Amino acid sequence: MSAGQWVLVASVALALGFGLYRAWADGRFSGTHRVRGAAEETPAPVSVLADADLEHELGERATLLQFSSAFCAPCRATRRILADVAATVPGVVHVEVDAEHHLELVRRLGILRTPTTLVLDPHGREVTRAAGAPRKEQVLHALAEMV
Repeated sequence: MSAGQWVLVASVALALGFGLYRAWADGRFSGTHRVRGAAEETPAPVSVLADADLEHELGERATLLQFSSAFCAPCRATRRILADVAATVPGVVHVEVDAEHHLELVRRLGILRTPTTLVLDPHGREVTRAAGAPRKEQVLHALAEMV
């Protein structure tokens, strides 16, 4: 095989590997992110929505905070899934935030792509997050782990 063919094979293999990784990782809830500007010595972390200009009530059990954008196709699917979970599970509220109109909040929370879903506890503290469109089972599992 010529050098050009090896480059082609390597490129296809690399693209396939990256695609498989993204398919596996997309929508998985994993860990949290340190809120930019939060004090390290604060004994009780404050709500991630503190100082945000959002007029939403937090859920009694949890809040599903979704960051989306206008032209994001997976955001629409995520909106349906999170709204369905919020309607099914008592005490859970779904809040959708347009990332383009709340850039300061996006920067402070370290949101890198849409959709990104944050699961907040009743006090508004981040419990876990998922980048990409989560499946309903993944959302329900993340909520079950909170209890």
